[in-house]
Amino acid sequence: MNRREIMKGSTALAAAAATGIRPASAQAPIVIKFSHVVAADAPKGKASDRFKELAEKYTAGKVKVEIYANSTLYKDKEELEALQLGAVQLLAPSTSKFGPLGFSEFEALDLPFIFHDEAAFKAFANSALAKQMFAKLETKGVKGLAYWDNGFHVMGANKQIRNVKDFQGLKLRIQGSKVLDATTKAWGAIPQVMAFSEVYQALQTGVVDGLENVPSNFWTQKFYEVIKYIAVSHHGHLSYAVVSNNKFWNELPPDVRQGLEKALAESTEYFNSIAKKENDDALEDIKKTGKVQVYPLTPQERKSWVDAVLPVHKDMEKRIGKDTIAALYKVVDFKPA
Repeated sequence: MNRREIMKGSTALAAAAATGIRPASAQAPIVIKFSHVVAADAPKGKASDRFKELAEKYTAGKVKVEIYANSTLYKDKEELEALQLGAVQLLAPSTSKFGPLGFSEFEALDLPFIFHDEAAFKAFANSALAKQMFAKLETKGVKGLAYWDNGFHVMGANKQIRNVKDFQGLKLRIQGSKVLDATTKAWGAIPQVMAFSEVYQALQTGVVDGLENVPSNFWTQKFYEVIKYIAVSHHGHLSYAVVSNNKFWNELPPDVRQGLEKALAESTEYFNSIAKKENDDALEDIKKTGKVQVYPLTPQERKSWVDAVLPVHKDMEKRIGKDTIAALYKVVDFKPA
């Protein structure tokens, strides 16, 4: 879908909402279209539904939230442009999506092994650095509202990946991040950028040999049907940023915005409280299918992964900014070997 089609597809209602103007009647609710690319029963889907419930409650019906899960409204390559154009008012894309938009600072969050546990990401989300990164988005019409922690990546493929040498020649689906591209190449694999909605078929047909993602997405997208092995590697982290059209958000009536902020704070807390359990449960559910061998890495195997990609941190200083990486190291207490 190109820019013209997105504009054509946006309704008069969405356009009115994008300017903060209520459509048709002063009594009609403000419509917020909340689009995302994962399943409704994934943590992001559940938190989006919770936001809808709370937003409509705390604004006393002045807002109506429409949830569009599983790329039913826009694919992940299209949704940020749709937000900037006002065709959709709320998104929760992965933070990797902001690098291609011109904000490479966010790609620091893709650095391999940068977060050692959930507390480290929470420290970032509550930091001045996180706020500064959100503030920069406003220059492109995007309002950063909250960070959602979806946990750590595992690596799925049609062959076992234990030592780094097992990556050689594998085609792995990644998001469009230069850091993820460099990391995949450092392991010896071939990165393949594609929309999330296209991954299942690509695995099924052999277009790609594997992918990284969190267990809850492996489960809800049924990737376990089209791969044979999952390495519990925790090599990367999946973070989402809840964002709005900046003009729409700033022109909301103060009482409505206050209600939405309260709803967002509570749905963020809800998301962060369920994500780890959802991922742990998903991994157990995948094991029970008997279709996939799930295995941990030994310390020696994990070290081979780490040693191969630590140079990526240094290589990305020119793209991301040495000061940004140093600031993130300090916030999350990362100590490069």
